[in-house]
Amino acid sequence: MSIVVAAPTFEHHRHALGIGESTPRISWKTQAPAGWTQASYELEVTRADEVSTASAEDADSVLRPWPSHPLSSRERAVVRVRVTGGDGSVSDWSEPAAVEAGLLDPADWSAMAVGSNANENPLSDERRPSVLRRDFAAREGLVSARLYVTAHGVYEVEINGGRVGDDAMSPGWTPYRQKLRYYTYDVTDAITEGPNAIGAWLGDGWYRGRMGWRGGFRNVFGTDLSLLAQLELRYADGSTETVVTDGDWRAAPSPILHTGNYDGETYDARVAAEIAGWSEAGFDARDWSRVVAAHRDPATLTAPEGPPVRCTQEVPPVELLTTPSGRRVLDFGQNLVGRPRFRVTGQAGDMVRFRTAEVLQQGEIYTRPLRDAKSTDEYILAGGGVEEWEPRFTFHGFRYAEVEWPGGADALDAAVAAGDIVARVYHTDMERTGWFESSNARVDRLHENVVWSMRGNFLDIPTDCPQRDERIGWTGDLQVFAPTASFLYDVSGMLSSWLKDVAIEQLPDGTVPWYVPVIPADKQWTPIRPGAAWGDVATFTPWTLYERFGDSRILRDQYQSAKKWVDLLERLAGEDRLWDEGFQLGDWLDPAAPPEDPADATTDRYLVATAYFARSADRVARMAEVLGHDDDRDHYAELAAEVRAAFTAAYVLPDGRMTSDAQTAYSLAIAFELVSDEHLATAGARLAELVEEAGHRIATGFVGTPLVSDALTVTGHADAAYDLLLETEAPSWLYAVLQGGTTIWERWDSLRPDGTVNPGTMTSFNHYALGAVADWLHRTVAGLAPAAPGYRAIRFAPKPGGEFTHARAAHETPYGRAEIAWRIDGEVLRVHVVVPTGTTATVELPGGERHEIGSGSHRIEGAWSAASGDGSRN
Repeated sequence: MSIVVAAPTFEHHRHALGIGESTPRISWKTQAPAGWTQASYELEVTRADEVSTASAEDADSVLRPWPSHPLSSRERAVVRVRVTGGDGSVSDWSEPAAVEAGLLDPADWSAMAVGSNANENPLSDERRPSVLRRDFAAREGLVSARLYVTAHGVYEVEINGGRVGDDAMSPGWTPYRQKLRYYTYDVTDAITEGPNAIGAWLGDGWYRGRMGWRGGFRNVFGTDLSLLAQLELRYADGSTETVVTDGDWRAAPSPILHTGNYDGETYDARVAAEIAGWSEAGFDARDWSRVVAAHRDPATLTAPEGPPVRCTQEVPPVELLTTPSGRRVLDFGQNLVGRPRFRVTGQAGDMVRFRTAEVLQQGEIYTRPLRDAKSTDEYILAGGGVEEWEPRFTFHGFRYAEVEWPGGADALDAAVAAGDIVARVYHTDMERTGWFESSNARVDRLHENVVWSMRGNFLDIPTDCPQRDERIGWTGDLQVFAPTASFLYDVSGMLSSWLKDVAIEQLPDGTVPWYVPVIPADKQWTPIRPGAAWGDVATFTPWTLYERFGDSRILRDQYQSAKKWVDLLERLAGEDRLWDEGFQLGDWLDPAAPPEDPADATTDRYLVATAYFARSADRVARMAEVLGHDDDRDHYAELAAEVRAAFTAAYVLPDGRMTSDAQTAYSLAIAFELVSDEHLATAGARLAELVEEAGHRIATGFVGTPLVSDALTVTGHADAAYDLLLETEAPSWLYAVLQGGTTIWERWDSLRPDGTVNPGTMTSFNHYALGAVADWLHRTVAGLAPAAPGYRAIRFAPKPGGEFTHARAAHETPYGRAEIAWRIDGEVLRVHVVVPTGTTATVELPGGERHEIGSGSHRIEGAWSAASGDGSRN
């Protein structure tokens, strides 16, 4: 087998156009014979007329230093890599990969933010967006054209009548006052010699659209809708021309009558017909109004670190229902996040209306869980032929859509039969990196539900839910789910960017908000105050990303934020090291809590707070060690030990039981290593007893659920963890599966056994937090986990149980694909693993047998009995 090196990648970008790093680190993956190891590498960098090479004696291939002088704004380079093995073998050069810098200096921007000067009521739900345009000319000899663009609001750009890019809801949601993301597009092929035109659609988005429950707020970040665009044309003679948003642009009312994230979009195609050709050269815009400028400091403009939102799938309806009231409802068979797209014919003025919901109740779409979100899209036909439409600036969480269609039932039946209606799935376009399957079809469906919930809630930011009047970046939800997310998708760029937003929004005293980005202080629903598990996103999630992606820069970037959080906890706890005062959400949504008081859990909320304090102090100590901050390492390690001792004294009884005799209390103490070795067995046994006493039903909320399966496993009670996993009565993971759920629910009983929806005002059918059990499925049921940061070393340690006969997991690590597949064959456990080049692995069989292996494909067999298992602390 020859040595093949894949084209390199840069930082955490899927596409390295318009990046914000001047010295991007470089990664590559290598396919080589089993056991082959890299000893050195050589990088070739081609930039303009300059070719340079650099070599390094280095066995690593992930995030290696940029080998040349920094890129300047707009500069493009092409990089190739070749590697030399420890055996002296040399690969061919890889395929080339291009990287291009964006606008790295605020002085690079000459565009201003411009929008319509039309008078409008800023508090109205009916306020109408604008479209903007201008003409420009291109000379002969154009060799490249780049469009740099962002907006107050959300935008789509057209050049000469054609859409630019395929991203959606750009530029997304960031702490707008400090940071506004811009995107870069290669538009060379869209521009012709001579007259051209550029135009843009605008929508409210998060910037000024309605946000939040109890009616919410409008104009949260501003009242203007404005585009900021800079089109740079480069010619063969070396000259450049720049077309920017300025006073030469014109604006007109959009065919979009109103649009918003929560309420949906209304579009009048008759207006579109009136301005046909508006983004093409030669359009007569003399009646359009002049634009006005809005303020935007170019120092706040930043290039993206992760991919944008895109449509990643189209889902056709599986059934067209007629409800008891006679309404027509499309069932797409899957609770998803996106929007409809359809083709229709009819008369001018006819309307298509889609009203979406996640569930049915008594045969009708049930919208109460949406609260005040209207979730309705309307299209007014222009008439005269086939018309095709999809909303631009909204998204819905739905499985069902109640439809009103021109021509009535027969016409709708025909449209469905012809495939004229689909649901288009939207989320941040992350690379899929993790897969799981097993002999248990219900568990596989549970895992698929986790994937769908992640897709629906990773839409520019990690949200709590995608359907009701909320959809904000709750920090605690992400904190508990980050390990699962990091296996299923490459979230490195998206979450490293979001964590920077966490640091931006963090208060000077160290308080981490409950959700990020923050709603400005004059428009908050709840005060910003310290809260365990939610605020600990500042320490837990950087460490998770470091473990899974091997990027110590994430630790460096977030270190001060993490320190500020733990320093705050140290002040709040005081000398006794117990965080036992103040408001806490505790084990949020414990199934024993009343529907209208989800924080009223069976586990003492201050036990939860102090446990997290101990673990966060330990995390900062570990971060300091990686970063070489020895004094900090010693300080925070000592602090963690003090909090651990205080926790034990306050919450662990002399016999090893907990003052809160509840599943979450024991899970925290075990998983966070807060119970001594002397009491570990007692704590584990009591946790297993509690699971048995509960009939193997879940008794944990957001805090305990990600930990309980591991706590049982490491104390020798994997059988109880499997019992918990496979229970089908509510509350349980599989209850939702048997109820037909296709995503993870916010509440264990969001849908009651009688088919009615939980009466709580918070009842989402798409929340990923309780799906954090998937990380245990990956690491324990299948048995694939990192043993060193970035999977440089891998641990394969399957623990079969629960009558599973086989399981498989695969993960695209930074070094390549790692896989495990095991099968029980009588009294033999057959394990097949694949170890990517550049890594090593340990295979640990349930009976205690260990194998140290190198890269390649390996098959290992061991004796099997149901009593196999080691029960040791991981």
